[in-house]
Amino acid sequence: MRSSPRRIQRHGIVTLLLLASLAPSAWAGEKPEHPSRRTAIVGVVERTKASVVNILSERQNPMLYGERGLSGTSGRSNGMGTGIVIDARGYIVTNFHVVDDVIKLQVRMCGDEERYDATVIAKDKESDLAIIKINPKKPLPVVKFGTSSDLMVGETVIAIGNAFGYEHTVSMGIVSALGRDVVLNKEVNYKQLIQTNASINPGNSGGPLLNIDGELIGVNVAIRAGAQGISFAIPVDSMLETVSDLLARSRRNAFPTGLQYRDRVTPAQTPGRALLVEKVLPNSLSEKAGLKSGDMLLAVNAQSIESGLDFERALIDIKPGDKLAVKYRRGSDEKEIELAFDPKLANATVAQDPLWKELGLRLTTTDNESITRLYAHLHGGMTVTEVQSQGPAAKAGIQPGDILVGLQNWETCNFDNVNYVLNHENFATFKPLQFHIIRKGQLHRGSIARD
Repeated sequence: MRSSPRRIQRHGIVTLLLLASLAPSAWAGEKPEHPSRRTAIVGVVERTKASVVNILSERQNPMLYGERGLSGTSGRSNGMGTGIVIDARGYIVTNFHVVDDVIKLQVRMCGDEERYDATVIAKDKESDLAIIKINPKKPLPVVKFGTSSDLMVGETVIAIGNAFGYEHTVSMGIVSALGRDVVLNKEVNYKQLIQTNASINPGNSGGPLLNIDGELIGVNVAIRAGAQGISFAIPVDSMLETVSDLLARSRRNAFPTGLQYRDRVTPAQTPGRALLVEKVLPNSLSEKAGLKSGDMLLAVNAQSIESGLDFERALIDIKPGDKLAVKYRRGSDEKEIELAFDPKLANATVAQDPLWKELGLRLTTTDNESITRLYAHLHGGMTVTEVQSQGPAAKAGIQPGDILVGLQNWETCNFDNVNYVLNHENFATFKPLQFHIIRKGQLHRGSIARD
């Protein structure tokens, strides 16, 4: 039942009338401006909070049996975390431990009461990072990426997150130290973290650590139990490298660019990001189009490119037969080329296919998520569609239907991964060539003898 309102005392009426006469606009419903109170931190929060999401999860408790445990309590437990929007189509980065082993995952946007079901796209235990995906009703605002390469001990930082379930909690502090190695237990340890005294609590995991310009400089990940004002974040430069790799692994389109790239942060005098071509694989689409090592990628299909993550985002919806308009800079000249992959032409040039020539194999993309469900330490693989009779792979026992998940020391989640191994500078010394496959749900390893 709604309680009755308190009585207003007579002196209260006089006060209200006086205030009304002095500030009529405020009583008319207008929000008063406070220039002296609108600090840089207020501006950061206002610009960034829409790119931060609250994550709600549900896990099956392995210590309890069935829907109800022995004590009558639920066999499921709820969790919480935070995520950062990295692509307007609903791609969000968070921590691995936020989404690991969840049976239900939902996301709520700032100021939005609706919950969106989320799917785990890719995850990596070692880096404690993951990518999840929702299907928003409209494009989402994307966080602005900064760099962790020029951080200064003592500079102001802001954290936003779902602390203890209190959505979009804001806290402020400074960078306390850089390059911290943190060991939480025998299984979990981190390298080169940012230490901050900004208040980080359970539920903040996966949320942003921002600089005073509103740029993402870290992903909040851990706190020091029993301590006060000691929290840690994954540097944004490390995050971008890992997440772009995760997106590349999760790509199910058969569009091998043949590009190897690396992020570069420009000098501190004019801070910014750039993506440099590190290597162009022989006989690849990129080599045929004229790209060379040292070129700086500027845009793909009119989408600006400043990092490997931008490049992988541009390829998310690309399918065989589509075309990529790639703008790049070589020296002082800006140029544009077109990449197009036609699977029919690929089948017609089998004799020039390095994989067929070297190993006697043909592969196709597969559902990487089904592989990670079987083996959490793997990120995907490629299905063997054809094996050359009496070829090296056939002699090693590889069969059509096998899923190739690794060659030598590298995972094989897509064509670019495979081409990386085949074009490795030490490939001639890989004798025999080690391989890892999944057959009927079981992981097997072997070696391919090469002349």
